[in-house]
Amino acid sequence: MVMAKPDDRSDNAAKLQEMARNTEENINEANDYLAAHAGEISAKERADIEAKNERRAESAEGFRSEIEDETSQ
Repeated sequence: MVMAKPDDRSDNAAKLQEMARNTEENINEANDYLAAHAGEISAKERADIEAKNERRAESAEGFRSEIEDETSQ
């Protein structure tokens, strides 16, 4: 019989902060790409990138909310 590992959440806040930071970096890189290639990309590609950035922003906000939950316990 295999025993489950204990649920170690001691570093959850740090992991969530890293994920939020990475997500924000991805948003910034996508925005930089849009600015640098504005005349070269199609309207669909621009809309796709903007939609993805909206989803990323929602994810980052979710990470920040989870960080608050983790640090208030």
